[in-house]
Amino acid sequence: MTLHTVILYGCAAAVVLPGVRIVQAEAGGRRVSPAALLRVLWRRPVPWTAAAMVAVMTAMAVVQTAAPSVVDHLQREPGAPWWRAVTALLVQTSGWVQLAFNLAALIAIAPVAQRVLGPVRMPLVFLASGVAAQAVSMAGWSPTGGGDSVAVCGLIGALSISHARHPGPGPTRLLLIPTAGLVLCVLGNNHGVGVLAGFVLGAPLAGLSKPGAAQRVDAPPGVAQPKHRQKRSIS
Repeated sequence: MTLHTVILYGCAAAVVLPGVRIVQAEAGGRRVSPAALLRVLWRRPVPWTAAAMVAVMTAMAVVQTAAPSVVDHLQREPGAPWWRAVTALLVQTSGWVQLAFNLAALIAIAPVAQRVLGPVRMPLVFLASGVAAQAVSMAGWSPTGGGDSVAVCGLIGALSISHARHPGPGPTRLLLIPTAGLVLCVLGNNHGVGVLAGFVLGAPLAGLSKPGAAQRVDAPPGVAQPKHRQKRSIS
């Protein structure tokens, strides 16, 4: 394993692990079963914008599985028109592993991002950070490919600065996310562009809500409700 690969895996961990903590915070920071966590993430009122995004990506997964040639018409590639920077977000070009992982990540992150950023700002951050990463890739970083993981990274970047405003030891660890984004950019990895674009776009949005102003969430069956959710921190 080369040093370059080790650094890439380290950056991935620096983004994914704090991202998992952000999602777990919706359940009071406690470890619960996947089913219980999904009930919390998709509680009422249902985040319909997030649901629509998941529905679109699920439909595209079915389409590209049934008609693989669709990928060739939507992915980014050398000499492709500019709009491929948008359509490349709709197809997963690395097979079932990428498709399953990206869809699972969107299912977990999108409802959290909608509640923090809002039903309008959340998809805008998703698109802006994803398109920015795809555009940089088309410019030379990685001319051929596709996937929405760069846009999901944008949502994580935006959430990191919002959650970093909460008191406690969590913010220090959450700042690993933009740091990893910088390192990934130095390495020429387009996920770094997604992370940093989301972080920058999330900065002005972080001031729109007071720290600790999260709504009280009822714990799923079998999970104790924390006494003071508004004071929780992510570590």
